[in-house]
Amino acid sequence: MRYFPAFFDLRHRDVYVSGGGALAARKARLLLKADARVTFWGAGPEAPVRAEFDGRCAFETEQLTALSPRPALVVAASGDEEDDARVAALARAAGVPVNAVDQPQACDFVVPSLIERGDVTIGISTGGAAPVIGRRLRERIEALLPARLGALVAFAGARRGEVAERVAPEARRGFWERVLAGPVAEAVLDGDEAGAEARFAAALDDSRLPQGHVAIVGAGPGDPELLTLKALRVLQEADVVLYDNLVGTGVLELIRRDAERVYVGKKRSDHSLPQEEIGALMVRLAGEGKRVVRLKGGDPYVFGRGGEELDVLREAGIAASVVPGITAAAGCGADASVPLTHRGLSQAVTFVTAQGGSGGAPGIDWEALARLGHTIVVYMGVAKAGEVAGNLRAGGLAADTPVAVIEKGTLPEQAIVKTDLQRLPDDILAGGITGPAILVIGAVAARADGRGLVDLTRACQQHDLPAGRAATAAPGIPAPVAEGVSTKQRAYS
Repeated sequence: MRYFPAFFDLRHRDVYVSGGGALAARKARLLLKADARVTFWGAGPEAPVRAEFDGRCAFETEQLTALSPRPALVVAASGDEEDDARVAALARAAGVPVNAVDQPQACDFVVPSLIERGDVTIGISTGGAAPVIGRRLRERIEALLPARLGALVAFAGARRGEVAERVAPEARRGFWERVLAGPVAEAVLDGDEAGAEARFAAALDDSRLPQGHVAIVGAGPGDPELLTLKALRVLQEADVVLYDNLVGTGVLELIRRDAERVYVGKKRSDHSLPQEEIGALMVRLAGEGKRVVRLKGGDPYVFGRGGEELDVLREAGIAASVVPGITAAAGCGADASVPLTHRGLSQAVTFVTAQGGSGGAPGIDWEALARLGHTIVVYMGVAKAGEVAGNLRAGGLAADTPVAVIEKGTLPEQAIVKTDLQRLPDDILAGGITGPAILVIGAVAARADGRGLVDLTRACQQHDLPAGRAATAAPGIPAPVAEGVSTKQRAYS
């Protein structure tokens, strides 16, 4: 290390800042946060600086020639290299630490990029060599830290005495570990002060027993960069993660390394673990005092059975929370350039699923849906594309209504098929779409474009299939296929 990291206590101590422009103002703002007594030295501050700091800082318009009274620190921030070097030399001669802005060779200390959350302060320094990198690192760390982290620190600090009185010394560390990474902390970070007080009191009443918590978390449509900041934080705190089939490897890599991972995914006709057993597993793990994350693709409350799982946890008396995720319709639509609503094309959007609770028909009034004339997004619709298209056409939707099929949206292997209701089942086969995918039906689907757009004519040529497609004889009913056409060709005809 070139610089030893340390934090100065500047409360009610003098700090001199030479200069009166934007550089000096930036440093003065930071110093005032530390309750320093700031004096601007220089030929006279610029008008905006004097207006901002008048009444909060002192101003000396003479050239800085002596350090009296002796300050705790000096900051040379005039922007003039020669003048800042002169001020730095003056400070060194008096034995006062100095920082010369953008001149690391003249600095006794550097001011790092700062992250502040109440009493939590994090400094990032590159030794003055590459401050832009320091700022970029700060941005990344900022994204990882909850906005109310300072409130959590204050909450814990205010209760240290009470914990010291009621919790045995050998049990305090474990107690604080559970409190600061469990339901008490979640309540504080969510701004639920009453809930935090109640949970903290309960934890004190039985400080020997760990308290578990389950977070039902939406992993988004697949791209790990679309994970919410809160979801990322919860994954980093988990003891156990129960994850679904639709959660991609990129998201799984963000889980805390020493957390246990349990696959409980479901595919069509292949349930790794029945829903009832998933609920029982969550209850058991949380009952053991573990921080459990139930990680689900998309959003837990959009065809994710998140509400059912929350009911199970509440009935068992388990503390639980829900972290929303970007649902597939929003994420995939954005990545495929398909606006779900668009002025002049669609004023509303409806999400439906082609799969019922037990794998059967979902009981949707397709005729009523067809009459609405707006965007329809069908989840889990690839296997039942013909049925969906037939139902909507029978309900009055035109055969040439645009459809965009978006497979593995937001991921590198994304595929987009542009078609219409009449050709939907055939083009899904021609495009090699197997899922997971969504169907976007309506005028906005014609705008689909971008990465992974499938050339259906070329796809048919590659598979030695006819490029043309027969018209359907009736809504949802394929036209007869000519004699002598192979089974594979019939799928594309």
